[in-house]
Amino acid sequence: MTLTIGESLPPITLVSPDGEPVKTSDFAGQKLVLFFYPKDDTPGCTTENKDFSTLSAQFAEAGTALLGISKDPPQKHHRFIEKHGLKAPLATDAETAGLSDALGIWTEKSMYGRTYMGMERTTLLIGADGRIAQIWRKVKVKDHAKEVLAAAKAL
Repeated sequence: MTLTIGESLPPITLVSPDGEPVKTSDFAGQKLVLFFYPKDDTPGCTTENKDFSTLSAQFAEAGTALLGISKDPPQKHHRFIEKHGLKAPLATDAETAGLSDALGIWTEKSMYGRTYMGMERTTLLIGADGRIAQIWRKVKVKDHAKEVLAAAKAL
């Protein structure tokens, strides 16, 4: 599947930091922001998670749920949340055949001549109808959460 505005997400189950299943269908009837990020406790990912957490009450006022997603294990998410006092919920994507794989966000990357698989920082705004309303690919963290909040309010 390629990311396309108007498409529904595939029914793939994620895992909460407490080990409970999380499905996008759990958010049926409300707007949802899914922000995919590479790795817990790295500078850009920490900033992104803190920014969404800071604005979490405003997202809630806009009728929009938040869910940060990486392939880090649930226990690591739990420590990350506690260490930084994060308010935006997190979920673990499966190591293989997960949501990020299905959406083409888990992709081949390269750095310093080394090729590896990694998460492309991507954010999706899902409408209350369960369809993708907006897509941000290769996100730059600075002011991104504010931009997404404005889009959620406008939806």
